[in-house]
This record gives sequence, structure tokens and C-alpha cells, in this order.
Amino acid sequence: MQIRIGYELIYTCPQPTPMILTLNVHYSRVSDLVIPDHIITSPSTPIKGYRDGFGNWCSRIVAPQGDIRISTDAVINDSGEIDMVTPEAHQHLVQELPEETLVFLLGSRYCETDLLSEVAWDLFQNSPTGWGRVQAICDFVNQHIVFGYEHARSTKSAWEAFNDRSGVCRDYAHLAITFCRCMNIPARYCTGYLGDINIPPPDAPMDFVAWFEVYLGGRWHIFDPRNNERRIGRVLIARGRDAADVSISNAFGLNILKSFMVRTDEIKEQY
Repeated sequence: MQIRIGYELIYTCPQPTPMILTLNVHYSRVSDLVIPDHIITSPSTPIKGYRDGFGNWCSRIVAPQGDIRISTDAVINDSGEIDMVTPEAHQHLVQELPEETLVFLLGSRYCETDLLSEVAWDLFQNSPTGWGRVQAICDFVNQHIVFGYEHARSTKSAWEAFNDRSGVCRDYAHLAITFCRCMNIPARYCTGYLGDINIPPPDAPMDFVAWFEVYLGGRWHIFDPRNNERRIGRVLIARGRDAADVSISNAFGLNILKSFMVRTDEIKEQY
């Protein structure tokens, strides 16, 4: 199957403003692109690209004074298969984990393992290890947090989401990631596109989506505590410790986001 993906972001800046954009499809999916997801700016603005410490492709621009429109319109091939289920995936002892996974056991900006460790062990120490424990965490988070865009706050952490019992997809991911790390399971934050393929469309406009991955049985596995079900058509943009590492834009100066639109739709007629 093929999926049309894209976005349109319009910012207003009172003066020329440096920005870092993390908007391109992850390198692991670049070979699936049928129409590339080149970043288009209006007015035209020079773009410099680089890879960050997690391998994500980032772009640097200096947004001019006034309005700037940042957009893309791409097509990507997808297997059309749901997220893989591997219930036999086992949990590794910490001393057996590969070094590159260890950073995803540690606390981070939005994932306060120190504050939630006792809570995590009280809740999940009797759950089965491995896949079963991660699913138990997702089940709890899915039921514990009430979803609503009115609950969104860019500064909200896992600890605050746990106590507020409300949030958006990033808050579900942060809380689940924190619980997993507290239980010695490496967990990393993911952001990308996820359309409403084979499910009823929501009432709210489309947005970028957050989920997470855990390291079990020698590989990384996808979990999604917000939806808490396996889905079709997930397109990764970036991975990191939490949302601070994969923000779609970082502006180094005053700016206003005037307009925000995300598109991800199955294409019936193939390219």
C-alpha cells in the first residue's frame, strides 16, 4: 500500500530567527519513499542538514522576519501490516544489555525515573517479565490518562501526567517509557505519522503522533499506550530519550505558530 504524508506549518517571527527542524522521515524508511519528503519553505530559505546523536535527520534554517511556510507533500510505500506482536520477547538482565541501549534506562527531561520508581515497582513487580510487563504498563497508562488536546502542555512530564491523569499522546508515551525504565527495560520515544487506516477517523484534526519502543529479546519493539492496539501505517520520523530530543521545531527567538496541518492518508491509486 502507499500513504500520502505531509504537513504545513506557518510561523511568524518578529526578526530573523534560527530554527532546527526535525521533520524528515527516518533514515530507516527513506528507501520506501516514492515521492521524497523535501522540506519546502516559502519564502525560499537556505537549509542545512545534519544527523543528531540519535541518527535523526535535522534541518537548520534562519526564518526571515514575518511569515514563513514550511511544508512537504510526499508518498511512501508501506507493508500494510499491523505492528508486530512478539509475546515471547524476553526481558534482558541489565548486565546483558548492549551498551547502546543503556541510555534508554536513564531518567531524562520528561521521564523522571527517580520520582516514579517506587510507583512502578508497586504496580508492576508481580506482572510477567518481558512483553507481558510492557503490555501491563501500556494497559495501565491507557486507562489512567484521559486524552484531550485541552490537557496538552509542552512542559508536562511523566510525573505530572501520572498525577494529573490527563494528557495527549506524548504524555502517554512519557509515562509508559518512565515505568519501563524503572522496571529495567530500555525504552525510547518515537514521533511520526499514523493515519486512521482501517479504523473510524477521529473528530480532531490529524497531528504528528508519539509512541515508544522497548528493547526485548535482542531487538526493539513498538508499543502505543495511547491507542493500546496494533496499528497499520506507522511512519517514523525520529527517536530519542523523550520529546525534548525529537521536537519538530526548535526556534531560537520569539515566534508564533499561526497554522498547523498534518496529512497521512492511504492512497487508493498507486504511484
